Amino acid sequence: MDFTPFALSLKLASLTALILFVLSLPLAWYLSQSRSKIKPFIEALTALPIVLPPSVLGFYILWALSYNSPIGAFFEEYLGVKLVFSFTGLVIASCFYSLPFMVQPLQNGFESLNQSMLEASYIAGKSKLQTIFQVALPNMKPALITAIIITFAHTVGEFGVVLMVGGSIPNETKVASVAIYEMVEIMDYSMAHIYSAIMVGMSFIVLLSVYIFNAKQQRRFGL
Repeated sequence: MDFTPFALSLKLASLTALILFVLSLPLAWYLSQSRSKIKPFIEALTALPIVLPPSVLGFYILWALSYNSPIGAFFEEYLGVKLVFSFTGLVIASCFYSLPFMVQPLQNGFESLNQSMLEASYIAGKSKLQTIFQVALPNMKPALITAIIITFAHTVGEFGVVLMVGGSIPNETKVASVAIYEMVEIMDYSMAHIYSAIMVGMSFIVLLSVYIFNAKQQRRFGL
């Protein structure tokens, strides 16, 4: 049994969760504190990957990363990096389709905070950055953990966008979901059952850890 697809899936999900946390934190903070008229438009754009069919999202990401687009051409000509059918391209695509799963829980966590606590932090002389890391994040651990784990799990389970952007290159872009699809195509159902069962077990453990952590936090604070 080849465990390389699982290793690639875990690597992809870990990198995506890390990158999206860094990128989504300021965006989620802005959305939670903003009263701007453009806020609904930003929220709609952020949530778009949830409702778009994977084929549509995958097609536009594939075009944007290909040599036919300015972005893909720039990376390939000046940086020597090919984005289509590469692990780098998979990471970029994963950041797009998993973005709402990181932003929305963080935004909800920021919005659930007591505003007077944030105001007290500003009065005490703390900057916005200090307030986020020293006051906000420690008081919204359930939302923080949920955002990271759900983003991780969603990236592991994605199939359509991954197949369109990365294809199925062994040891490069052939993640677990793609490997299962290929096993079904060649009617190797016994191995497909094994791979699928591992994926089900991984997903269940990830979700169970989220619910257990949130339940402990609720008991701790008497909610």
